[in-house]
Amino acid sequence: MVDYYFSEEHNMFRNSLKTFLQKEVVPHIDKWEEERRIPRSIWKKMGEQGFLGLGYSSEYGGSELDFFFDVVFCEETSKVFSGGFAITQAVTQYMASPYIVKYGSETLKQKYLPGIISGDLIASIGISEPTAGSDAANIKTTAMLEGDYYIVNGSKTFITNAVYGDFIVTVVKTDLSAGPAGVSLLVIDRNAEGVSATKLKKLGWHASDTAELAFDQVKVPKENLIGEEGKGFYYLMGGLQVERLVGGVMGYAACESAMEYTLQYMSERQAFNRPINKFQVLRHRMAQLATEIESCKQFVLYCCRLQNDEKYAVKECSMAKLLATELSDKVMYQCLQMFGGYGYMEEYKIARMFRDSRVGTIGGGSSEIMREIIAKMIIDDVSYQTASNNKNKTSNHKENGDVNLETVLEQIKQKAEAAPTLGNTLKFDFGDCQLYIDGAGDTNNVSTENKEAACLVESSFEDFLALTKGELNPMGAVMSGKVKIKGDMSVAMKLQSLFA
Repeated sequence: MVDYYFSEEHNMFRNSLKTFLQKEVVPHIDKWEEERRIPRSIWKKMGEQGFLGLGYSSEYGGSELDFFFDVVFCEETSKVFSGGFAITQAVTQYMASPYIVKYGSETLKQKYLPGIISGDLIASIGISEPTAGSDAANIKTTAMLEGDYYIVNGSKTFITNAVYGDFIVTVVKTDLSAGPAGVSLLVIDRNAEGVSATKLKKLGWHASDTAELAFDQVKVPKENLIGEEGKGFYYLMGGLQVERLVGGVMGYAACESAMEYTLQYMSERQAFNRPINKFQVLRHRMAQLATEIESCKQFVLYCCRLQNDEKYAVKECSMAKLLATELSDKVMYQCLQMFGGYGYMEEYKIARMFRDSRVGTIGGGSSEIMREIIAKMIIDDVSYQTASNNKNKTSNHKENGDVNLETVLEQIKQKAEAAPTLGNTLKFDFGDCQLYIDGAGDTNNVSTENKEAACLVESSFEDFLALTKGELNPMGAVMSGKVKIKGDMSVAMKLQSLFA
């Protein structure tokens, strides 16, 4: 098949990485799986070879390469017959550290990024709790500011790299009464006093460590806050797309690896005096799987191009993860069947691949969560188009008749003037018209002027009307993509009070 996504430079990088993995990793995987631990020296070697920090700034030791180098990295590390090996750097490079890259202070970047890129540091992302997994807005771990320190109490569970790692990008509640607006991100050093980890026994991913973390009066310097207090939930909503996309890449790559391994076995295994790859029912089953893998791969690569082009493709990334991880389960199940009784034996790698694959439909947002996100878009008419394109979209909802901005302007003014002042300027952009709110003074003054504002909110006019009527929750609108926000997030977080 013609390769539309990978250049000669990508393929040279792939060959170099593959050679390294075959020499330095694959011969040791069985031992690392048995010992339930990967030696830190291998990450140092990878850093020295320039395999880490591919898209990170050169200021911290990164290579500043495009996203398809990361795709190659995720593909090849997923083909060494150990999901535990692959996930260790996937979490570090793509799920935890990017929050420091995007929102962290220069102090945090200087402290952690060089070590991530050199392979000296391993990171965790601490979201899930015993009572809150996908529902990140309802976490219970608290971080109360006392002088120059946050005091952290609570627990996390199912945290990869939490035993042998170096720091945790931790989701905490800094304001218990603010709902999602009270969520923040803190970097907590793994060896800080009051942090303890209990290693968990897992079905798969044996080479990686996964733990339950406990935080007991942990003192965290306030400069370890990532970005601004109260904006952690919004940071997560953006970062999870990359996490899910990486899950999609790892999913189809593992499928390809399993297929290659299985086809080799089928060419060697004899039954009824011929190789089993000559039996039509088995040949056709593998042909069907190969077709599904290639189709899934091409869609995920298309989503990777969207990421490379800096598109916020929530729907596509959710579909990519759903398709690839569900397909991985199917492929591992059917490939194992080709091995017969040998497939059930640990000496055959397909047994490990079967176990490792299962977590893909759970971690990083379960398949059920992915389906609900997609359902909101295709059934509830959630759109991720920019406001300039909203006027061209089709809708499952009834139009608002002849209602326009002028007809409801007075009502909007009254509601805005009665609300607490925003403390800054806000502009709604509906594509063909705008609404400007100057809340820098004693009251919120409303006009239809098209002026620069500290915070820009893009939405369709129909969704804006739903906000004013209380039919659409501002927080839910942001999460679903009906409303897109640019600029000062602290202003946007007051939308709830503006339309209460």
